[in-house]
Amino acid sequence: MSTHHAPRTTHCTQRMPPARGSSVTTHAGGEGTIMVTRVDEPAKYGVVVHDAAGKIQHFVEKPQTFVGNHINAGLYCFSPSILDRIELRPTSIEKEIFPRMADEGQLFAMVLPGYWMDIGQPKDYLTGMGMHLASLRRHAPERLASGANIRGNVLIHPTATVGEGCLLGPDVVIGAGCVIEAGVRMERTNLFANVRVESHSLLTSTIVGWACTIGKWCRVEGTTVLGEDVQLADQKILNGAIILPHKAIKD
Repeated sequence: MSTHHAPRTTHCTQRMPPARGSSVTTHAGGEGTIMVTRVDEPAKYGVVVHDAAGKIQHFVEKPQTFVGNHINAGLYCFSPSILDRIELRPTSIEKEIFPRMADEGQLFAMVLPGYWMDIGQPKDYLTGMGMHLASLRRHAPERLASGANIRGNVLIHPTATVGEGCLLGPDVVIGAGCVIEAGVRMERTNLFANVRVESHSLLTSTIVGWACTIGKWCRVEGTTVLGEDVQLADQKILNGAIILPHKAIKD
């Protein structure tokens, strides 16, 4: 059993073999390792300042002058001893624990290989989805769908069904139990589990939550987000909409 643990935040997507973070922590002799990624505009983020050996010196939140271009990628590898640092009260690890560890020379940085994307906003989520699909194309192309009805990178769960005459892609993810009826067109779209898209609808730049139904001849586009169990009647158009869960759109 590993003596190090690799938690991650949930607002980013990335490709990182967790074992590499553990080996860095062990090699450095520190208590923890933060994966960092290079960005072009560090002023938008909190910058991790470290030396050539990776030892973190301090953190700078949204710097107005250049201090570095490595930011926290949201993936950490810790020794279990970090639990001794966390008091039984609401605690910010990033704001309270990490600075103390850095001051004690116990916190290191490792540059994340591969892609990274903050997916806290719908448009960024879709961009991150495309990056993940592109990574699958390079590293595990057998997981992606193929066929005359596929354009670019498309990931379809084995339990989903796709009707005749559909055109899917590029950058489409179809979740477990989804039903795609005949003649549907989808591009840059993510369907969560158990979604039904009825015949001849068009979905572009759309995120569809669990157990939604999209009626016949609908057009959904413009970074539209549907929450769980949204029911969209036939021949409806949504552009840039955000629909809360358990809503029915009939008129």
